[in-house]
Amino acid sequence: MAVCARLCGVGPARGCRRRGAAREQRRGNADSEPDTDTDPEEAGERIEGGRPLPPSVEAGPAGRAPLSLLELPPELLVQIFGSLPGTDLPSLARVCTTFRRILRTDTIWRRRCREEYGVCENLRKLEITGVSCRDVYAKLLHRYRHILGLWQPDIGPYGGLLNVVVDGLFIIGWMYLPPHDPHVDDPMRFKPLFRIHLMERKCATVECMYGHKGPHNGHIQIVKKDEFSTKCNQTDHHRMSGGRQEEFRTWLREEWGRTLEDIFHEHMQELILMKFIYTSQYDNCLTYRRIYLPPSSPEDLIQPGLFKGTYGSHGLEIVMLSFHGKKAKGTKITGDPNIPAGQQTVEIDLAHPLQLPDIETLRDFSELSRIVLEVQEQVRREEQEREQRQEEQEHCQQAASQPASPLAGGQGAEGEETAAGAEGTTQDKAPASQPFVLPTGVISRNEDYPRTCRVCFYGTGLIAGHGFTSPERTPGVFVLFDDDRFGFIWLELKSFSLYSRIKVSFQNAQAPSQEAFDEMLKNIQFLAT
Repeated sequence: MAVCARLCGVGPARGCRRRGAAREQRRGNADSEPDTDTDPEEAGERIEGGRPLPPSVEAGPAGRAPLSLLELPPELLVQIFGSLPGTDLPSLARVCTTFRRILRTDTIWRRRCREEYGVCENLRKLEITGVSCRDVYAKLLHRYRHILGLWQPDIGPYGGLLNVVVDGLFIIGWMYLPPHDPHVDDPMRFKPLFRIHLMERKCATVECMYGHKGPHNGHIQIVKKDEFSTKCNQTDHHRMSGGRQEEFRTWLREEWGRTLEDIFHEHMQELILMKFIYTSQYDNCLTYRRIYLPPSSPEDLIQPGLFKGTYGSHGLEIVMLSFHGKKAKGTKITGDPNIPAGQQTVEIDLAHPLQLPDIETLRDFSELSRIVLEVQEQVRREEQEREQRQEEQEHCQQAASQPASPLAGGQGAEGEETAAGAEGTTQDKAPASQPFVLPTGVISRNEDYPRTCRVCFYGTGLIAGHGFTSPERTPGVFVLFDDDRFGFIWLELKSFSLYSRIKVSFQNAQAPSQEAFDEMLKNIQFLAT
């Protein structure tokens, strides 16, 4: 501690701050004059090749340790400053002209680019273009740091998934698309929507990547916290020589992997054409809102995250699975005109596991319906009893003008604990895997679903008419196949959705807290409604 104090010139030991200050005053070191300029971008020329500083600040007199940082060799100061967060360096540059000059060393900023943003490119090549690593950090990476991460574009009911990443010396916004229907286990597809890079020392350049004519001029505006917008300034690059018909056929091949002649279902053709007309209105300007990946807990049934799911004629859609105590929720990140993006498509009641019958009995749809409807009635009775207990407790509180008795609260907690214990017992008794088959009459877009499952739970699914009219929750069965796949049987629709995990490592996407994640879910559902 004493050594550190002497090095920084603030210690109470030999060479204390008062004596150090007097010595500096006698020395009349001009390099230690305070600097009032607060912008590190205006620091001037950098030290080329570690050019040494004047001998007066290079080291202390022979035979003793340095009394302050100013007496350390510049090479050592470069190492020290390079280990600090980049956001702290502007404050350090305001200390004195010596620090400011050292902070022009590109070695410091090359390290900050690598450690904070993962830039592994050979940054020395930048010297050819006259762009320094400090320029890359201050004018590109640090300036646009707020748009890194996952975002949901505001495209009406369809939504989307945008991932903004640092890619080499670029910041690129990749739009992630589900695989072609119905291949739910295939990897995600992605295409660039925009990119930002530093062409010269003045400022970063934003380019729109939409269309088939290469990058062209664009603009990015950070609207407010967790929201930004993009605009294309040359929309003629989005148009094709063959007109709208050629644009539609190209979009159809990219979106669905087929031509319109290959789609025989008339209703599906209408949905596809509707989506093309709607989404093409947003090819020049889009607003994005931040989304987080759900926090995980050791008690979760499986790892939460993003999944691809089959939704009948609407094709594959992206769903976020998250856990909330004894509930699990599936929230749409992409949607359709019936259930738009942001809505909670399924809810799983983890307190009510289902014991499926043997494989032959399971083929009977009426038998599965009977089991599920019995659990639905049980859940309804439990909710009524819970509401009655709450009303009685509120009535007692009002009558006695004091909090509810500890006995009543203890009974409620014991009841919940009993339910949790029953749940644990049921899952413990369930085999590691059991045979599974869809009941006769249940429609599945993907017939290649797993034939064994781990456990099933009672759940509800959201259905609605076109335009999200008359929405209602209907009973269903949540089927857990393995760590990366689950399914949902919609009883009223007599259909089955298969979900497969999106195996992409997203950076800058973790929620800072459970509260922040819950608030994000509430906001995207409110906007969808």
